[in-house]
Amino acid sequence: MNSEFKIFKLGDVATIFAGGDKPQIFSNIKNNECKIPVFANGETKDGLQGYTDKAKVNEPAVTVSARGTIGYAVLRKEPFVPIVRLLTLIPNSERLEVSFLYYYLTLYRQKGLGSSQAQLIAPELSNRTITTPSLHTQKSIAKVLSDLDAKIELNNQINSELEAMAKTLYDYWFVQFDFPNEQGKPYKSSGGKMVYNLGLKRNIPDGWEVGNLEEIGTIFGGSTPSKEKSEYFSCGESTPWITPKDLSMNKGNKFITRGDFDVTEIGIKNASLKIMPKGTVLLSSRAPIGYLAISRGKVTTNQGFKSFVPDKGFSTHFIFYTVQKMIPTIINNAVGSTFKEVSGTTLKSIKIPIPVKSILEIFDKKVSSIFIRQDLLELENQQLSELRDWLLPMLMNGQVTVKEVEERLSMAAEQSVEYNKR
Repeated sequence: MNSEFKIFKLGDVATIFAGGDKPQIFSNIKNNECKIPVFANGETKDGLQGYTDKAKVNEPAVTVSARGTIGYAVLRKEPFVPIVRLLTLIPNSERLEVSFLYYYLTLYRQKGLGSSQAQLIAPELSNRTITTPSLHTQKSIAKVLSDLDAKIELNNQINSELEAMAKTLYDYWFVQFDFPNEQGKPYKSSGGKMVYNLGLKRNIPDGWEVGNLEEIGTIFGGSTPSKEKSEYFSCGESTPWITPKDLSMNKGNKFITRGDFDVTEIGIKNASLKIMPKGTVLLSSRAPIGYLAISRGKVTTNQGFKSFVPDKGFSTHFIFYTVQKMIPTIINNAVGSTFKEVSGTTLKSIKIPIPVKSILEIFDKKVSSIFIRQDLLELENQQLSELRDWLLPMLMNGQVTVKEVEERLSMAAEQSVEYNKR
């Protein structure tokens, strides 16, 4: 360990306490009286429960979940109120930088902080040790890591805006039927002819047809090779094999490359797996129903999927949003006592309006560049996350210095600029 680093008990460099009861003055929504956020244990919305009128914590602090998902740390820079099952750490600003504390606790969680416990309490956390360099170095380390997080967050914001653009266009054209007519005006809003369809029990544009989901792509299921045969599986060396858990871990992303496991050629033969091409739309069909992703390359799946291969003249873009739009209907048609599942037969029978080809071609041209940009942003975020997670322990224990990291990042940025010029 670098000689600059020193070891302290957390309780010696930070004030640590547990959250109290919910404030008497409380609102589920932010209003003129209640503007101060109230946080409890939880990862959803970082544990936001509602709002109150007075803050209990006014200094920058870090909160740590004390039950359930123990050790989940959140950096809080605005005044707030912590309540049940949430521990708050307010660092001594002369000895401990708050962002450094946040990243240190994040590393603690990666190492299994409280993973074998039912509950984490303030006295126990106070007795845990923290290894710190000088305050100046703490700030430098935190800046390197927070800059990476800021870039990831910016990419997420851009991705969300791109998704809103593509989704809005799909809704306007294929749900509200306001695609451009021959004069470039919104079809339905401009008085375009609509025809009532008995199968859909609604009006659709004149000239459109009605078909089933199977008409926009061939639907395949998946299966699982025997897990007793180690030779059927590998990690990152064979054909990606996707499970609903992989899509759960991939949540927030539109594309997926691989999951936790690959299947070997012999495993594929054993389970009669179908290898599906790049651009296949993967739909989880049970436990839970409704996760969606687009494959970046060839993939297979387990039995928890019904996947749409774009081999019938419809683009991945159109299939993705059409299946997404039909998820409520798909869920309503699921059956099962232990857990709900939608069968291939049921999925194939779900009726949809099918647009004329000319409109589909224009739509694809408009959204194709959006999908490409989203894919690149997601890949960049994966690389940034991997870099941050690799740097975190290296910086925290002094194996690399901030100067060394900044030099490497600068070189990588220059190489990226040169590559993009080609």
